[in-house]
Amino acid sequence: MAAASLPLRDGVGASRVVLPPGAWPTVLAFLVERFPHIDIETWRERMARGLVCDAAGQAITPDTEYRAGLGVQYYRELTQEPVIAGAELILFQDEHLLVADKPHGLAVIPGGRYARETLLARLRQRLQVPDLAPLHRLDRDTAGVIAFSTRLETRGHYQELLRTQQVDKVYEALAAPLPGLEFPVVRRSCIVRGDPFFRMQEVEGEPNSETSIEVAGRDAHQWLYRLHPCTGKKHQLRVHMAALGAGIRNDPLYPQLQLVGEGAPPLQLLARELAFDDPLTGERRVFRSGRELDSEG
Repeated sequence: MAAASLPLRDGVGASRVVLPPGAWPTVLAFLVERFPHIDIETWRERMARGLVCDAAGQAITPDTEYRAGLGVQYYRELTQEPVIAGAELILFQDEHLLVADKPHGLAVIPGGRYARETLLARLRQRLQVPDLAPLHRLDRDTAGVIAFSTRLETRGHYQELLRTQQVDKVYEALAAPLPGLEFPVVRRSCIVRGDPFFRMQEVEGEPNSETSIEVAGRDAHQWLYRLHPCTGKKHQLRVHMAALGAGIRNDPLYPQLQLVGEGAPPLQLLARELAFDDPLTGERRVFRSGRELDSEG
């Protein structure tokens, strides 16, 4: 039977899991064991409302037998979420591509306690484009330009540009002066997952990340840096700046982990520009954020 994606709920799509080999008697038994923070009665209630289905969109009941390889779709409960201040702006949209200008503090995709208050969910709800999907990563703490595919049929053409590093990205950051270095500086290092799991770290080894760094402005207390990542490792710019001795202003993760609460000043990192040759038209695309970093923040 053909796969059928469930419709969006408040801009949020269904989560998916493929059942692994195992001896669970029912799908329900597997879900209870796989997600111990969700009790059996909650799963039963979701099933009663038709919120758990197979890959074809057929409802799964508490008695549905377990079958390895079965695709299961289910909706997360959309609890009350803190509203993230700041509105996203649409810089460009056609039938294949959408480019947005994201505010600080707004995650791109659902995760943790945020489902509706994410850029993807906001845009899906606003535009009613169920196939919308981000083409690259942008941290929750980082503002600026991010591109989305709007059609599954042409998504691979844009993903290939990113895979083969044919997309030019320019970021801006505010950080402490580095008068002892001669710019531009190229930072190459091996970045791997650190401790705790949500931090990254540099280790000895073959470099898997590269960033070119220029100085775009100077004053006595901080410099404006222009960053050109050649690779796309998680937190790459933040790790590289911290390793040079100038952690980005208001960074709660680098160089040291800091506990910050709601309302903390935003990370002073901005995805300023995204540029590439459109693989469908051959046209040169250049998109720039209209946001500015806060030199006083």
